[in-house]
Amino acid sequence: MERTHYKQEINMTEALMSRINELIGHYPEDKRKSALLPVLHEVQDAHDNWLSIELQDKVAEILHIKPIEVYEVVTFYTMYNQRPIGKYMFEFCQTSPCCLNGVEDLMDYTCEKLGVQVGQPTSDGLFEVRGVECLGACGYAPMMQLGDFYKEHLNKEKIDQLIADCKDDKIILHDK
Repeated sequence: MERTHYKQEINMTEALMSRINELIGHYPEDKRKSALLPVLHEVQDAHDNWLSIELQDKVAEILHIKPIEVYEVVTFYTMYNQRPIGKYMFEFCQTSPCCLNGVEDLMDYTCEKLGVQVGQPTSDGLFEVRGVECLGACGYAPMMQLGDFYKEHLNKEKIDQLIADCKDDKIILHDK
């Protein structure tokens, strides 16, 4: 499978670098790599919620590690995006409790409503649907994550309302 290379403007602002240095400061100098996950989060948040290869290389440079050490982390965790994504990423839990409670049908329903397939952003860049591993909210199945927040006990009516609220810019994605 051929990988598409997406271009991204790298903007390591003074505020972002200050935050990165603060995170690095939580660890001994010879353990800078320990800051990798929180640094990736900060850098991704500051760059339209995705990390190009060049941006990953920049993180490696800042942390004094090899680029492959960053690539290994970014490709392992679904919370890091390697391409531009929809503003509203509907991340449906696809483990047993959610599947037993109809999450797959809700994913299909959501994709049909948005006119996309799983993993494909809408043409306006507003939405994307993704299946992810356990989000640790089994008692609230079926559920999904939208930004930093869980949306639980989902049904078609709740999906319709979430889509409408996103279109009306009524959804808060992050708690910071």
